[in-house]
Amino acid sequence: MAFKEQVPNVYSVGLYNVGSYQVSGTPFITGSNMLAAGKEDRITFPAVTRTITIMNHLTGAADQPIRVHFNATGSGNVVDGYHFISLNSDEDSFTVSVKCKEIFVSAPPANTANAEYRIIAELTNIAPARMYDLTGSGLTD
Repeated sequence: MAFKEQVPNVYSVGLYNVGSYQVSGTPFITGSNMLAAGKEDRITFPAVTRTITIMNHLTGAADQPIRVHFNATGSGNVVDGYHFISLNSDEDSFTVSVKCKEIFVSAPPANTANAEYRIIAELTNIAPARMYDLTGSGLTD
């Protein structure tokens, strides 16, 4: 009697694997209270995200807006093309279900003090090396 060769299971964690996004993700929280006017922070996630919430916090009496975007401000047309979300007041927040390996938070040059923000992300088990760069229409063009 001949036995068939066992074919390994190729079903695994990945960008196009539905199960990778159906389960609850691993929590990730970070932030800063030192984002100076005209500067940006790059937040690199230890795994591909499932959802992200960004919240503006105020440290002083005046509103210090922040901008949230998926590419650096020097990449293409991020600022001039309005490829960002503005969070303008204390506890103003934005939640998005998106897969990415990094996000950028910047402070407009007109800010008069350091901006403060928090990021809460839900991470998948997908390695960031498996995620492609987010570019093109609506992101950098």
